[in-house]
Amino acid sequence: MKDTIEIRWHGRGGQGAKTAALLLADVAFKTGKYVQGFPEYGPERMGAPITAYNRISSSPIRVHSNIYTPQYVVVVDESLIGAVDVTAGLREDGAIIVNTPKSADEIAPLLNGYKGKVYTLDAREISMQTLGKNFPNSPMLAAIVSVSGVMNEEDFLRDMRGEYEHKFAKKPEVIEGNMNALKLAFKEVTK
Repeated sequence: MKDTIEIRWHGRGGQGAKTAALLLADVAFKTGKYVQGFPEYGPERMGAPITAYNRISSSPIRVHSNIYTPQYVVVVDESLIGAVDVTAGLREDGAIIVNTPKSADEIAPLLNGYKGKVYTLDAREISMQTLGKNFPNSPMLAAIVSVSGVMNEEDFLRDMRGEYEHKFAKKPEVIEGNMNALKLAFKEVTK
């Protein structure tokens, strides 16, 4: 599956990593791609480490397993570095994106010798600015789209607006905040 992008998400229960993976699958599907988006749980409780996955391809996807050698890893909670091997199997021709106020140069030494690209984004700060609460999943979702190039920004933002309008039909006041979080993350993700 040469044209398949594989992404592994690391987060904690309640941070939205699973939701972000599912939203990415939904919006990529709308662009005509074949997609998979699914979580893997350990103990199901708030704050417990969780892993979620995406496969996105121009061809039908015939593999139905976890992703062991992803091109991209998204770390929604920096505290997982060291607690979980976030770089396990991560291909060096891909990248890792970490939610942190630190620079990529500060994070790289903590990544078990990973030699690929390292990107950082302060998703907490972005979500506090745009939503007034720490919901890092929207900024991290925009960051992986930006870094991976899985779809263009304009299509992504248009389709995400539709997803948010559906998801937050009873809370429309959060739609603009989430849209602003996405736009800001596109500008601020750094290598």
